[in-house]
Amino acid sequence: MAYALYFIVQSALNELLWQKIEFQSFIMNTLEQTWRWFGPKDPVTLLHVKQAGATGVVTALHHIPIGEVWPRDEILKRKNQIESAGLTWSVVESLPVHEDVKTQTGDFQKYLDRYKQSLANIGKCGLDTLCYNFMPVLDWTRTQLNTPFGDGSMALSFDQKTFAAFDLFIFKRTNACEDYSDNLISEAEHKFKKMSEPEKEELTNTIIAGLPGTDEHFDFKKFKKAIRKYEGIDADAYRSNIEYFLSQIIPVACENNIKMAIHPDDPPFDILGLPRIISSSDDIRDFLSMFNQPHNGLTLCTGSLGARPGNNVTAMIREFGDKIHFVHLRNVTSYADQSFIEDNHLEGDIDMFEVMKALVELAEKKQNNRPLPFRPDHGHRMLDDLNKKVNHGYSAIGRLRGLAELRGLELGIRKSLKT
Repeated sequence: MAYALYFIVQSALNELLWQKIEFQSFIMNTLEQTWRWFGPKDPVTLLHVKQAGATGVVTALHHIPIGEVWPRDEILKRKNQIESAGLTWSVVESLPVHEDVKTQTGDFQKYLDRYKQSLANIGKCGLDTLCYNFMPVLDWTRTQLNTPFGDGSMALSFDQKTFAAFDLFIFKRTNACEDYSDNLISEAEHKFKKMSEPEKEELTNTIIAGLPGTDEHFDFKKFKKAIRKYEGIDADAYRSNIEYFLSQIIPVACENNIKMAIHPDDPPFDILGLPRIISSSDDIRDFLSMFNQPHNGLTLCTGSLGARPGNNVTAMIREFGDKIHFVHLRNVTSYADQSFIEDNHLEGDIDMFEVMKALVELAEKKQNNRPLPFRPDHGHRMLDDLNKKVNHGYSAIGRLRGLAELRGLELGIRKSLKT
């Protein structure tokens, strides 16, 4: 009797042990839920990040000027601050590339050497994923930061007629008219004439505002000077510049075990006559072939890539999966003239179900590594955040909603695939 009881108890314990192992395996294979945080000045605190359910933080040392070296003690200080809150610094976003490096002018080699030193310092501090971009002058461009949405929230948007009005009649870029159709020029002029002076000023500030979270911003004079640096640099020349950049950076990344994850152009089409070289599947294919090895990879941004007609984001995940080191998830509704508005995370033109399913399948293939980090990218300004000072696109509640929806979508897909 005692032996039979022992056998029953032991069998039950073994079953519980296997269930625990299966559960831990399930958790290990999930995507890592992360949150972009702009450091101590961010109105969204680390406590808020934790309450949102994220386990990883995506951040950078925004207080260090672009082109300066990131000291190890400053990196460790930020890392310890995050870990003291019970979180992990999962992705560095970003270590900005100096404009001299992008154009290969001025002191570009000096800035490139500093970039390499910063990269080595990041690796020595135990950080292994870096999201960066090679977009000329502007990180991302919108024409309105508070577009009224149907539910009363505020969204980021890009309107082609409004942008053309800025380019043609406010910025007055040389030969800008060659980049627009006669019909669009006429519509842009009509729109410009209806703008009040405060509206023109607001549009200018919106376009040249600079990177979110940084203390460095353009004024009109500096913006004109920055654009002029790209005169004579076409897409082919710019590809050559980034190939040289990679030739210098990727060996350092390999030595320090850092996955470099380039962010696509945002928006993914030509603006201001600037070269755009990470906007399509062909672009990404060309870029990855420059250095075809694991440390040269991609940040898959569904919103950036999804705003370009013909881009199939799900197909990109399946083609470039082994080179995808980080994921931004957001949705857009696009229009025929290249205008778009940032939609709710599960709504818009991008089939987020198929995207998440492809990512879950990708995560299963990467199960021997740490989970693939993703974050809800941008979010509507809504509820109590409508009355607060926020980093546009990075208010708390809109991203909280997005992360909750994406978390539920992932869980539902995983459960269905296991039945």
